[in-house]
Amino acid sequence: MKKIINPWKEEEGYCCFGCAPGNEAGVKMEFYEDGDEIVSIWKPRPEYQGWIDTLHGGIQAVLLDEICAWVVLRKLQTTGVTSKMETRYRKPVDTRDSHVVLRASLKERKRNIVFIEARLYNQDGELCTEALCTYFTFPPEKAREEMHFQRCDVEPEEILPLI
Repeated sequence: MKKIINPWKEEEGYCCFGCAPGNEAGVKMEFYEDGDEIVSIWKPRPEYQGWIDTLHGGIQAVLLDEICAWVVLRKLQTTGVTSKMETRYRKPVDTRDSHVVLRASLKERKRNIVFIEARLYNQDGELCTEALCTYFTFPPEKAREEMHFQRCDVEPEEILPLI
């Protein structure tokens, strides 16, 4: 696995709820490339619960939507927006878990519309939530001009993320 370099980490005004490391209220996701998949290992926190010790479904949707966006960034080298998200909650996620693992990959592409599958697993590797996101992708020139996106690269060395 290789760590994905956040292309906006030095961008002034960058405060994404999903991936900005400086957003104190955000979930601060980091991403890795593992073959055809994008992976994120994330630590649940009690302030993101719905019911007692249960990760809020809206936060789960944020995590799944965000990792799908990073599939677009890394695998298609452009940006885009979510146009539809179908989410299936299969099993509650405990906020006391040491971590959750998210995995996403490109399922299908029809010109500028892409379909991305994402899954969220608990610390025991059980599938808890899955989503199918439909993204409208931007032409590279629009991504550059409006989103300040140049490229999404990975660190050169292989790593094993700490779980």
